[in-house]
Amino acid sequence: MAELGITLNGQHKSTQHPPVQQQPVLTAVSAVGANGSAATRLPSVLIATRHGESTANVEFQLAEASGALSVPISCRDADIPLSLRGQQQAQALGRWWAALPSADRPRSVWCSPYVRTAETARIALAQAAGLGAVPVTLAVRYDERLRDRELGVLEMLPKAAIEAEHPEEAVRRRKMGELYYRPPGGESWADVALRVRSLLRDLCDEDAGRPVLLVAHDCTVLMLRYALDRLTEQQLTALGPVHNCSTSLWRSQEGRLRPDRWNSVDHLDAGGRAAV
Repeated sequence: MAELGITLNGQHKSTQHPPVQQQPVLTAVSAVGANGSAATRLPSVLIATRHGESTANVEFQLAEASGALSVPISCRDADIPLSLRGQQQAQALGRWWAALPSADRPRSVWCSPYVRTAETARIALAQAAGLGAVPVTLAVRYDERLRDRELGVLEMLPKAAIEAEHPEEAVRRRKMGELYYRPPGGESWADVALRVRSLLRDLCDEDAGRPVLLVAHDCTVLMLRYALDRLTEQQLTALGPVHNCSTSLWRSQEGRLRPDRWNSVDHLDAGGRAAV
């Protein structure tokens, strides 16, 4: 089983994931100041988290374990809420937020508009604000570019159902690989990467010099790392899943966002760490 998380600049290093490259693709956006000098336009710290465990996460885990061909979910993917454990994970995320050094504590929140991400952001923010770490009035910006990957005809289908009902797509998916496979009516990982890059440009322009928190989804956070750290396809696919309410952090250093922490769940209890 893949190691849950690492602190890249500390003593604890993972040997089960490829090393994080130190040449991220997102370099500083320069703007000429009044004195004619170039000003760096990057967030001081960028933190990304996946939403807490959702009710769909629970149902799909059960379906995968039993080989079921369906899950009892009738709502849209965008409307799936957090499970009880997901709510507890979001509270733990808020406590971690509040415990950060003041300079690292996010003052800006960008969030996927899906229910499970919005709930995660709301609960974490309320917890951090309740501890006096951030203003109660801190606004959350919802941006559709942070939404989850759209799976088209494969939406809400367990693996066994895809093999049984769409065998030609299962074959094509294995042949193409996740980065480039686009299901009918859906998106590839590369499609998600394009919208993540677009969002990063706006974020750098609007939140330069400030610590920022992104609340998103497994694929969205993976594509954030893919873009920032210039991963190859092989390095990307070697990564394990992004854990619910894990924390990944990049710092602005020498005109670049450099990785400091990836997929860490040290702030969650043992029960929270088990969720993927």
